Order: sequence, then structure tokens, then C-alpha cells
Amino acid sequence: MALVRRSAQQLLDMRDRLHTLLEEQARIQFESGIGAAEVRSWQNSLPAFLTDVVDAGLGHVEVLLEHKLPHNPKRVDVVLCGTHPRRGTPSYVLVELKQWSHAEPAGDDLVRVPHYPEPVLHPVEQVRRYCHYLVDSTPSLAEQPGAVHGLAYLHNALESGVWRLSRYEMDEYGHLYTMDTRSRLVDRLRAPRHRPDHAGRRESGRGRPAQRPARASKPLLDLAAREIQEREQFVLLDEQQVAYSSVLQAVERARTNRTQTVVVVLGGPGSGKSVIALSLLGELARRGRSAYHATGSSAFTNTMRKVAAKRAPRVRSMFKYFNDFMVAEPRGLEVLICDEAHRIRETSVNRYTRAEVRERARRQVVELIDAASVPVFLLDEHQVVRPGEMGSLQEITAAAEALGCRVEVVHLAGQYRCGGSEFFDAWVAGLLGIGHRRATPWSELVTREDEDFVVRSAGSPADLEAWLLAQRSEFRGTARLAAGYCWRWSDPVVDGTKALVDDVEIGDWRRPWNAKPDKRVPDAPESHYWASDERGFGQVGCVYTAQGFEYDWAGVIFGPDFVRRDGRWVARREHSHDPAVRRASEEHFHRLVRNTYKVLLTRGMRGVCVYSTDAETREYLEELAR
Repeated sequence: MALVRRSAQQLLDMRDRLHTLLEEQARIQFESGIGAAEVRSWQNSLPAFLTDVVDAGLGHVEVLLEHKLPHNPKRVDVVLCGTHPRRGTPSYVLVELKQWSHAEPAGDDLVRVPHYPEPVLHPVEQVRRYCHYLVDSTPSLAEQPGAVHGLAYLHNALESGVWRLSRYEMDEYGHLYTMDTRSRLVDRLRAPRHRPDHAGRRESGRGRPAQRPARASKPLLDLAAREIQEREQFVLLDEQQVAYSSVLQAVERARTNRTQTVVVVLGGPGSGKSVIALSLLGELARRGRSAYHATGSSAFTNTMRKVAAKRAPRVRSMFKYFNDFMVAEPRGLEVLICDEAHRIRETSVNRYTRAEVRERARRQVVELIDAASVPVFLLDEHQVVRPGEMGSLQEITAAAEALGCRVEVVHLAGQYRCGGSEFFDAWVAGLLGIGHRRATPWSELVTREDEDFVVRSAGSPADLEAWLLAQRSEFRGTARLAAGYCWRWSDPVVDGTKALVDDVEIGDWRRPWNAKPDKRVPDAPESHYWASDERGFGQVGCVYTAQGFEYDWAGVIFGPDFVRRDGRWVARREHSHDPAVRRASEEHFHRLVRNTYKVLLTRGMRGVCVYSTDAETREYLEELAR
């Protein structure tokens, strides 16, 4: 999906209004404005590059501008579509355009650009990773070696101004050109020749859910063992790779300069935080660095221990809880990766903590920072769902600076779950009244017929469950049904054998919650594995078993604790069965309940279906899901 597609000559002929056309298309497709800086980059970069394309005798070649990668929020500046001159097979050139006139290496694959507050990915590495991702995501391209090429063009820079960047390793997926190496760029551009049907076929075949490429929907858990034990399985893009490289650089600084750096990675649901965590853990293990992965989630930690240690039991020891570091040796680790760090609590003390340890207890965030030379915190401040969870950029930064640590912050952009949909985040924010987003029907946000993600509403819980079954049967994949914590959660009954109790009762529809922690039930997965064990379907999951996980098809039941009244959301404490959340203050209670539904809505990778037990709320959901 591209914002604009024309021949190179047609685009060059409209150079004076091309940025306006792109801005209009972005407003239509993204339902939001585009920043002034991006508009300026279109004005400055596109005419320069298109002139080179036409000068190369390729004015007839089809060009895609701002092309969205399959099932991914990232966009490639330019894609040239043609035919290989010798083989007659499709040929695509991905191009990243930069206005930079100066840049300096910042170690590994990062560069520092004047006036940029943080390091960014080397442009060659950026386009190279786009190429890898596109090939991995498109089976037809994977079967045709040599069909995809990549280049980065710094059209305002002289090679002398970025000569150290040009020493970076180049290959067919990534070459660097500057203003004074334009002639070499033109020579390289002469290779593709026009054949527009290839581009059309690739875009039209991008895949609705039934055609979705396997690479695009790799479940995190299925890859964990190989990621940690064998080799890297994920292609990290842009800010993800910046976060990854920042941590590895901090590790080297700690070893050579004995400095302590805290790296904070901020991102919303599906932005790739856990992918970064696993990639780092795998790479650090391969390098022989001492590293642990820690979370505050029993379900996530236990699942990772089970999956990642399937063939190597000792790998289990790499997965810890936040409260495992109360008496850790200061800087005893090189790296501590704190995933789901929004779940950090005030203290690690609980009822099982020994008295002598309790007396020496510090704030949990301080314990985690003190445990490693490079503590890494990956978090989403809008996923706090329990009182006492306090992981935030402000809390971590204040604690780190008080301990004399250097702090680096990386902001992740985009949505890699939910089909990589650029619209779904906006839809959820509008639906739940988060920020200043306007509530907008899904059909008005999605104006392209090839949008990957599916949004539906159901008139009853039976219809919701039937929809999940139909998606699972027709398109394959995993499906789960989750709900707000609005019904009692009974211990399993014993009547000859243990069995779950049908606590979630809506009319004549009844289903059990997932199994309680430490309450094993035959033919049902333990609570830790509800999201990853196929036997989890048929039980209703809660936020504590769903958070941190993903599945293909998500069903969400809005209970009576969160309803629409007079055009606004109302959180009703009397309908909550969560003992901890019920004790929260009024303002905090509303935020916790809203965050609960945000988490549940953003678990699906291919689609979501919503239902409310409340008639007025159900009507609202039906209107927005149409």
C-alpha cells in the first residue's frame, strides 16, 4: 500500500505539488496530519531523486511513494518497480532518502546527525532491514533471489561530509550514495526496467487474513527457543534496532569505562518491546555476557521458561521475576532486561519475605538498577492495570539519576501486532477515550480495501464465540476469548474429578475462567499457559493471563464494570470482582479499568471482535466496529 504510485516522469512533472498530494493521501489513509518536517523532506528529497531516475532513462518506471511494508507500520520512502534486464524477472529497488549534509558514526550501526537528540540507525542498515523484512514477508520474493535491492541516498551530502558512514559494510540490500557520487547512483538505477504488472500483483497480493504470509505473523513464543538457543529470528527495524544497538554499546562502555547506563525503551502494545528483549537475550548469550530477562508477570515468565527451555532446561534460569533481585550483588550482572516494566512495584516485599531481608528492602526500581551494569527497561505506561504498579519513564529516570547513572531513552513507533495496522491504535484510543482521539467507526478509518486487520462486533457472547471459531477454522491460527474481571472466580469443584466452574454467566451462555494459578485441572492448561496452549480456547481469559501475549483472533467481552452513559465511559466499582482494583481511588480505578480493556483489545494479530453485556455500550461498540 503506497500513498502515491505513478511513473517517475509523471511524478517529476508534478514536482511542485507532489508534497501536497502526498499530504492529502496521508490525511485520508492515516486520518491524521503529517508533520511539517516530513512535508519538507518530500519537497526537498523527492524531486532530486526523481530527476536522477529520469536522467537514468527510467522515466517510464513505476514508482511507489511512502510504501507501507506488509503487516507493518513502517513505510519505505520510494520503491522502484521493474524487470531484471537479463532474467526478465520482477525487480524492486527500495530507496531511503536523507536530507542530511553531515553525519558521524555513533558505534556499530548507529549514526549521530546534527540537531537530532538521539542516535538513529545507519541509513544503509535501515534500508537493508526493510529489504530483509520485505523478502521474509512475501513468499514470491523469497523464491526469487536477487529480486530486491536497497540503497540510501544522501542527496545534500558530499562524501567527505559523511565519508566515515560510507565505510560501512555494503551489499545488494544496502548501498550509500551522496551528491558527488550521483553518477554511480545513475549507473545503478539503469538496471530495473518498466513492467508495471509486477508491482500491481505484489500489492494486490499483500494478503488479507486468509493470504497472510507466515513470516508476518510469527508468534513470539514459537520463536523463543530458537531466538535464545540458536540464531536471531526477528528482523528489527528502525527504532527497534536503535534500542538493540544502544544496549550493546552500553555493555561495551561498561566493560571498558566501568560506566553504568540505564536504557529505557518506550512503546505501545505490539511495538516490538518483547521482540527486542528476546533478540538482546539471545545475542548477549551468544557473546558470553551475563544477562537475565525479568518481568512482573507470572504468566509471561513461566511461559518463557517453558518454551525457551524446551530443549535446554538450564535456559530456564535466564527468566526471572522483578522481586528476585532484593539481595542481588551490586552490578553482579552485565545486563538485566526488565520486560513489561510498567509492572514494577513500589517494593519487592511480600508476605513470604524473610524478616532480615524485609528490613534491608529498597524500592524495587532501585534494586533492579543496582543489579546490573546495563539495566534495560521496556514499558508501556498505558498498560498499568493494578494498583501499586508504578513503572514509568519518570520513576525510572529519577531513580537512575539519583544513583549517578547515565540514562538513554528510545521511543518505539508503530504497531507490529494487529496486522501492523496504522489505524487500529487510533481506533482503540478513540473507542476508549484515550488522549484527544475522536471515536471513529472502523469503516471510516479504513479506506483501503486491502487493510489487513479485521474489526467486528457481536450481538451476544455466543455470536462472539462463533466468530472466533469461524476465523480459526477458515483462516487457521489461534483464537482466545477474554473479558473484564466482572464475575467471581471460583476454585475448581471436585465431583469425582476436578473441573472448572462456569463463572462467566451471560443469559444462558456460560463459560469458565481460565484455571487459577497453582490450581491444576485436567484437560485445561495452567493459568500461565492459557494464551499459548491450544486448550485455552473455551475458557475466558482475564487481563493477567492475556497481558504480554498475542494470538491471531481476539474476542473481548466488556463487562458491566465499564459502560457508556450519556456519551462517556463510566467505570463502576460495584461490578468489579478484582479485589486489588476495587481498592483503588476513584480516578485511579477508572484508569485501571480502561487500561484493562486496552490490553485485551490489542492482543490480536489478525482481528478482534467485541461484545458488551450492557445494551447502551453494545450499541456504541456496534457503531464503531461497523
